[in-house]
Parts: sequence; C-alpha cells; structure tokens
Amino acid sequence: MTTTQPGAVLPVTLAYGSTGLTVDFPSDRTTVVAPKFLEAAPDPASTLRDALAKPVSGRPLRDIVTPGQRIAVSLCDLTRPQPRELMVRALLAELDGIASRDDFTLLVATGTHRGNTDSELRQMLGDELVDTMRIVNHDARDTESLAWMGTYGDGVPVWLNRQWVDADIRITTGFVEPHFFAGFSGGPKLVAPGLAGLETVLTLHNAARIGSDRATWAVCEGNPVHDDIRAIAHGTGVDFAFDVVLNREQKVIAAFGGELLAMHAAAREVVHELSMCPVPQLYDVVVTTNAGFPLDQSVYQAVKGMTAAATVVKPGGLIICAAECSDGFPDHGSFREVLASEPTPAELLAAISARTETVPDQWQVQVLARLLATARVGMHTTHLSDEELRTAHLFLVEDIAAAVEAELAAVGPDARVCVLPEGPQTIPYLIEAQTHE
Repeated sequence: MTTTQPGAVLPVTLAYGSTGLTVDFPSDRTTVVAPKFLEAAPDPASTLRDALAKPVSGRPLRDIVTPGQRIAVSLCDLTRPQPRELMVRALLAELDGIASRDDFTLLVATGTHRGNTDSELRQMLGDELVDTMRIVNHDARDTESLAWMGTYGDGVPVWLNRQWVDADIRITTGFVEPHFFAGFSGGPKLVAPGLAGLETVLTLHNAARIGSDRATWAVCEGNPVHDDIRAIAHGTGVDFAFDVVLNREQKVIAAFGGELLAMHAAAREVVHELSMCPVPQLYDVVVTTNAGFPLDQSVYQAVKGMTAAATVVKPGGLIICAAECSDGFPDHGSFREVLASEPTPAELLAAISARTETVPDQWQVQVLARLLATARVGMHTTHLSDEELRTAHLFLVEDIAAAVEAELAAVGPDARVCVLPEGPQTIPYLIEAQTHE
C-alpha cells in the first residue's frame, strides 16, 4: 500500500485490456493498493517440474501413474490467466516414458461459461499442443456428457463430466487468487463448478450460499460455497492437484502439487500474504480494475474487481471499474437479462432472494445487486455505451481522472480516493476488520 505525499498528480497505470491505462490522480488525496510484487521464477519449467516431483503432500506424480492409464486434466478456460501450456508441458515431461499424449484428455473447465473456440484454445495452449492432444470443452448443459455422482456437502446434487469420472487418473491444474465468494480460486474449483453439471452449479451458487457473510474473499473454512466445493472434489476423487501462483505480470512465482486439500491450503497461504492488504479507512472513491486481459473481457467477470473495491468504499460512495469488456456483458448467457429484469438494485436483490430456484448467472447478479445497494458503480470501457450500462444499473465513465476530481470536489476537502490498479489481485480490508479463515 502506498499513500502519496502532497504534490500535483500521481500517474497510476491501471491493468486494462492488454495495453494498460495510465490515469493521473491527485497525489495528496490518493492511496494506491497493489499486491506485493515477486519476480517470476527464473526457470518456470523447473519450478513446475519440482512441484510434480516434490509434492506438498502425497506421492510424486510419477509414482501415481502407470502405463496405459487414461489421464484427464482439468484446466481453466480463457477467462483465467493460467499458464496452461507451461503446466501441460510440465505434466508431459514429468510422465515421459510412462504416459504418451494419446493417454491424455485435456478438459477445459468452463463451468457454465461458453466453450472456447479453436483460435482461443491455440491462444491458451499453443498450436503444437492443440494439434497433437485431445481437448474437450466441458458443457454443463449437455446431460449426455455428465455422470451422476450422488449428493455431497450440504445437499448438493452432483453431476460431473463423464470423461473426468471415467478417467483412471484425474489431475486438476489451475492458479490461486482471492475469490469474491468462494474464498480462493484453484484447487477444488477445477472439479466443481469447473466440470460440474448445471444443476450442481446452480445449487452451489444459490442465494442462500452466496448471501452468507462467510461467502467472501479469502475465507474457505465455514464458507458455505467453498465447503461444498471442497466436499465434492474430495468426495469424488482427485489423484493429483497442481496449482501456481502468479505475479501481476501473470508470470509463475511459485508452484504447488500433491494431494488436493493440502496443496491448495499451502498455495492459499502464499496468496494471502501477497494479496490481502490492510488500510486505515474507508474511501469516498475507489478506482479498480479486473486485472486486465483475459480477466476483464466482460462485465460479468468485472464484478470481481467491483467487489474488491466494495470492501473499502464508504456507504453511498463511488466505485469506478476500468474493464475493457471486449466480450460485452457478455451477449451469451442470462447475466444481462437477469440484471436488467428489475428497475432498481434493491428490487433485483429482493426478487433473487424470493426465488425458489437459482437461474444461470444469478449469483453474479446477486453479488452485484448487493454492491449497488450500498455504492454507485461506473465503468470505464471502450466496448459498451452509457445507455447499455444503465440498463444494468451501471453508468459509463469516459474520463476517470475527471470523474474522480468531480467526486472529490463534491464531497469536500477531506475526501480521499483509493486505487486498486490490479483489481481483485489485491483485496484491501479495514485494519480493525481483518478477514480470518
């Protein structure tokens, strides 16, 4: 955290799309909160191999796999900055002489997102892997591709991708960062919701679970969402889990492998130290991002950055989220439709709470509606108009610096602004209200 000294302006580069966006803020009224920066591992391939050979808990990967076994690997979709190609190549290298590429199926854990196109898969994994390996987009709505696993956790009906279930060896791969209602990403999320059926995802993300005070940043134990995600992954079986931690340049700084729960707990400890940042006060204005591409491709994804800002904005204050939104709201799915279904955020939240069944994308809407009930939210984006945003209870901010200046002038000389240039990569919290797992 940096609190600036008196002066003219403080230029801050916000993570925005693939290029970034530099904005000038008043230096004597601005606090910048960014994650602690660690340099990338000097040899990421070696760091990844070490995680496979020297797990946090359990046996090394080579001791788990035997020749001829079918191996399913769960990996993140394009909306996440996972270094997929590096991680898949590490798996192939570590299992050289035991398993061939024909033994692998790479399952893109889309959850309820759309499947990735061929060009997107090539962006994610590189041409050579796409051309030589079997890659399948999970489809939560394709009932024929799902297998019934039973009920887990607090009454969650569990359907999982059949190719995952039928594999001899199941390996999750992902990256760990704070998550706005599941506590942290990575680990068990690569099973559910990543490879789960629609009914399973809707139950995990229903209004009661999402509405819990424990369903928040950096809380896993006692979080009803994460508790059930963990119960599903552990109960249905993961043979090896493989996660990385990234810096703001999306480079690998650490890697963890081994038994799912122990591995994830170790990775979370590192991320908590790097990402959680105490601040001494609430702020009149909070400027945030969604950590740039690929995380800021839609308003749906940018809710995470808005929610990070909401932890330190004053009631009735202003949040400005800079997110490119090259994929719009997006146009696919029901997010935009649900968000626009009621005239006010309060009525939207009431309607969601009154529903007996969860609908797709409701959880993101519910989180945003709760936020909008306490703060005003504007967006700086080059792909959506003010008219479009206002249908979703948001508004366009064309000039961030000018909007901040106007808000500070309206509030008065004691008004202050907080800037989260990396958005949800850093979660600020009041010193007296520190979050504990």
